[in-house]
Amino acid sequence: MRVPVRGSEGGAPEAGPIPRRVVGAARQPLPPLAASEQPPRPARTTARNASVRGREGRRLYAIDGIRLIAALMVAVHHYAGTSRVDQPGNLIWDRPVSDIMPTVFRFATYGWIGVEIFFVISGFVICMSCWGRTPRQFFVSRVIRLYPAYWFAIVLTTAVLVALPGVWERQPLREILLNFTMLQSGSGVANVDGVYWTLWSELRFYLLFLLVVATGLTYRKVVVFCCVWGAAAMLAPVSQFELLTLVANPSGAWYFIAGLALYLMHRFGQDLLLWGILGMAWLMGQLELGHRIDEVEHVSGWRGSVLIFTVFLLVMVAIALGFTDRIRWKWLVTAGALTYPLYLMHYVAGTTLIHHLRDSMDARLLVAAVIGGFCVASWLVHRFVERPVSRILKRGLDTSFARLRNAGNR
Repeated sequence: MRVPVRGSEGGAPEAGPIPRRVVGAARQPLPPLAASEQPPRPARTTARNASVRGREGRRLYAIDGIRLIAALMVAVHHYAGTSRVDQPGNLIWDRPVSDIMPTVFRFATYGWIGVEIFFVISGFVICMSCWGRTPRQFFVSRVIRLYPAYWFAIVLTTAVLVALPGVWERQPLREILLNFTMLQSGSGVANVDGVYWTLWSELRFYLLFLLVVATGLTYRKVVVFCCVWGAAAMLAPVSQFELLTLVANPSGAWYFIAGLALYLMHRFGQDLLLWGILGMAWLMGQLELGHRIDEVEHVSGWRGSVLIFTVFLLVMVAIALGFTDRIRWKWLVTAGALTYPLYLMHYVAGTTLIHHLRDSMDARLLVAAVIGGFCVASWLVHRFVERPVSRILKRGLDTSFARLRNAGNR
């Protein structure tokens, strides 16, 4: 039984809601054949390789835009599209939201797919941002990206629950404190906000991918990783081996794998093997979408969910192959920076505000106002919490690792 999103890394959610932090690195083409084995190259092949190399190092502004769209989808879903808010006498709206704003409800029921979109983007961005990095650099980049906004979100949500009780139950202090580790799911402790469940999936992905980063990322190693992880994810449900299920994360693995394959297309160009991995990820993903609907959501249809997910993957293919390279709107960078704080803060605090303000204005206007307010708050968190705290953490961690390295020589 999957953990529901109370009604995702980026996160998810990065995750997350999702995480957002692309650092360009020097990219190397696939190893060439020996001179005696190399066939003559047509001019068009050379041009294609040059085109692929020309895309290296560029910021992918379109991904920032998709991340914001995904975060907004999740927010609208939680406010106006879950089975919880469509129950008579629910604590958020007091009556079924489908009676209050039926058109919004029909669209909002599919907003949960934003979480799966976050996972795919996370696979793409993590592979891109850590190519050529050491395990230490990978660890530091994840810590400074994930924790500052997350810590603030815990404080904010807890403060809202103390100030405005009656909608959500506040956890004991010891459980709130454990949430600051981001490891509460591994200890069987509930999340301060239900959307944090996606961070647990993200962390397991990072731990697995760290093994590949430690050996040095190459095309071959990432492909093998995708195949091995995918095989483990397929075997886990029938193995009844809890440790394998925990590590393989079958409910989320194929979305991350899709992101990894898409990044390899972006870096090295498309080939049949990568299309095969992406196709397998789509086939397994559509099954997981159905499971999510049956076990958690209950309000949306499988066909519509698969259509939205397929369109998103096609857009990601277009990004990976360079068809969106002309999109370079600077405001998309800011939009991408909002997604993680917005995802972390919007649910419990936002539904609590809706409960107290639901009779003060039109329901559609209230949903728009709450989302707009959290977008502004997310920018403030990014500007005055994430940036300064990340700098402090980075300096401290770099100093600590330098001391650890020097101590090993004594």
